[in-house]
Amino acid sequence: MNPIEYRMLDMLKKGRDQFGVVAIKAEFEAEGTRPDELLRLLELACRADLKVALKIGGCEAISDLHASRLYGAGYIIAPMVETAYALSKFVQAKNKVYADGDTATDFLFNLETETALANLSEMLPLAKEELSGIVFGRVDFTMSRGLTRAAIDDRQITDSVLLVAHACAEHDLELVVGGGVAVESAPALRKMRAVRLDRFETRKVIFDGAAAESPDFEAAIGNAVAFELAWLQNKRDYYKAMADEDLARIRMIQERNAAAQHTRLASVAA
Repeated sequence: MNPIEYRMLDMLKKGRDQFGVVAIKAEFEAEGTRPDELLRLLELACRADLKVALKIGGCEAISDLHASRLYGAGYIIAPMVETAYALSKFVQAKNKVYADGDTATDFLFNLETETALANLSEMLPLAKEELSGIVFGRVDFTMSRGLTRAAIDDRQITDSVLLVAHACAEHDLELVVGGGVAVESAPALRKMRAVRLDRFETRKVIFDGAAAESPDFEAAIGNAVAFELAWLQNKRDYYKAMADEDLARIRMIQERNAAAQHTRLASVAA
C-alpha cells in the first residue's frame, strides 16, 4: 500500500470506530469500477474489517454476479429495478449464481425512479421472500420527477422515501438510503430513521442507520468525503503512473524512427 492508501485506511478505521461506518461501496454500473480498482478497495475493506457493497450493472448481470462472488461482496445491489418482472429477473440471476444458498451476502435492489415507486406494492412479496432489502437512490429518483439534484432533500422526496420506509418496516425489509447524502441531509435522514433506516451511504462509504442521529454526524460525513477525495486522487495517480511508465521508451523509438527517416531522405537526395 502507498501513503495515500494508508491514509485512507486510517479514515476507514476512524469511521468504523467513531462514526458507524459498516462498509465501503463500488459500482460496476454508473461508476464503472475496474477490476484493479476493486482489488484495492477490497484490500482496504479487509484491513479495516468492513464489508464491501457492490452495485452490479443490471438486474440480470450474470458476469457481475460471478465477479461479486469471486471478490466476496457483502452486499449486492441491482440497479434500475422498476417492475416486478425486472425484480424476478434479478432473483433468478442471483439464485443461479448463488445456487448453494450463500448466507454471507445480502441482496438488495435499487428503487430510483417514480415508476419503481408506483410498482412497489407488486414487488414487495418477492422482495420479502428472496432479498434483504431496498436501496432508495435519491438522485435518480429526484431526476425521474423532472427535478434537479438540488431538490434531493426537499419534503416531497423525503415523503417518498418515508413511503418506502413504512413498506420496509411492514415487510421486514432493510432500507438503505443513498444519493447526495451530505451534512444537509441530517433532518431528512432522522425522519426516515424514525420509521426505518438500516443504513445510509455516500458515494463510497456506508453507515449504520443509527449514525444519522449521532451528534458527530457532520464529522462522519466529512470523514467520508475526505476518503472519497483521497480515493479519487489515488486513482488519478495510479493511472497517470501507468500512462507515463513507457514514456522514455516511446521517446527513444520516436527518435530512432526520426533518425532513420532522416537517413533515408538524405540517401534519396544524394
